[in-house]
Amino acid sequence: MKQHQNATPSVHYDVIIVGGGQAGLSVSYHLQKLGINHIVFEKNRVAHSWRADRWDSFCLVTPNWQCRLPDFPYQGNDPQGFMLKDEIVEYVEAFAQKVNAPLREGVAVTRVCRSKSGKLEVTTSEGQFSADHLVVATGGYDIPIVPDYAHSLPKHITQVHSMHYRNPAQLPPGEVLVVGSGQSGVQIVEDLHLAGRKVHLAVGSAPRSPRLYRGRETTEWLFDLGFYDLTVDRHPLGDEVRHKTNHYLTGRNGGHEIDLRKFALEGVHLYGSMANIRGARLEFRPDLTKNLDDADEIYVNIRNDIDRYIAENNIDAPVEPPFRKFWEPESDPVSVDADEAGITSIVWAIGFRPDYSWIELPAFDDRGHPRFRRGVTDVAGLYFIGLPWLNTWGSGRFLGIAEDAEYLAVEIAERLSNSRVGRLG
Repeated sequence: MKQHQNATPSVHYDVIIVGGGQAGLSVSYHLQKLGINHIVFEKNRVAHSWRADRWDSFCLVTPNWQCRLPDFPYQGNDPQGFMLKDEIVEYVEAFAQKVNAPLREGVAVTRVCRSKSGKLEVTTSEGQFSADHLVVATGGYDIPIVPDYAHSLPKHITQVHSMHYRNPAQLPPGEVLVVGSGQSGVQIVEDLHLAGRKVHLAVGSAPRSPRLYRGRETTEWLFDLGFYDLTVDRHPLGDEVRHKTNHYLTGRNGGHEIDLRKFALEGVHLYGSMANIRGARLEFRPDLTKNLDDADEIYVNIRNDIDRYIAENNIDAPVEPPFRKFWEPESDPVSVDADEAGITSIVWAIGFRPDYSWIELPAFDDRGHPRFRRGVTDVAGLYFIGLPWLNTWGSGRFLGIAEDAEYLAVEIAERLSNSRVGRLG
């Protein structure tokens, strides 16, 4: 791929893209088709987060057929399968080779602000640049979330964030508490459980989904139902849907659903959501029963949606037995002594928060999240891509990036054209 060498300070581009992952590269692909002068800054290297920030057994949760980068669908022979970490890296790297973007790897963007002339001034680790338009393609997973009360945990208990978890052998002998039941948390629990480790799980409010239902992969049913075409402005929750946790299930070993109640039957200790730590005493909210029931309710609702679609369209599909609970907690435990339970390590799997402190522009809400419509902010020349529900459910995934990138590229092209006509006028 092309590399711009020896860039001098104050070089101006029509567009600067910050982030050289699949989202930033997708925007570059469409900008190149439109003949727009731009550069992509990537502080690490292409596919860095896939390569460096995932555990060893990581794989996609959505099937390979949903990998639809611009003019570059999944290249393998297993569309119903789930790419492993190394295969994802290969896919993104192959896409980068196809795009052949004007990419600068190893260049960090440290500041973006508006100059007196109205241009966007971009400070990087290799000097100063400016642009009329800037696309932020860094994702929203910048700072691993670890609660403040984690500092009170005794030093003999190991703590790692899911971002730094690699495999069961990495953790010291003893039992493990995983905090968080989103996609990462439940998959790490399974990774540990299959390795024979004794596991505890603090269950949060994440919903769950069937993997297969009525003879077909659930994501295929949902695709046909139009779930992936639903835009955020038509969603009942509106912008709030962007802050909801994804449904948990896994692509491991060909893909299957995850039922935490079955884990409990197999010896995994379940608690409610984490509330506090006082020395070796770990405290939980009394919401285990509710969290399990809420996750199951969404699971059943998905099945019901599919049932209605099958009935309305007279589709011949096998009938499934009704849902039933395999296990119920006798009570909602509110604490456990880590030392007495033999817990020697904790894996924090409660997510990330974005860090846009380097963007000195009024584009953010009170929670530090960018405000936009389809990635276009109210700040002239500033755009975002690659975030959950940028426009649809697929926006933060391989499925929806191509459409989002094309939309932004066309929007930028129109604005560049209008500004040039205005200057000529």
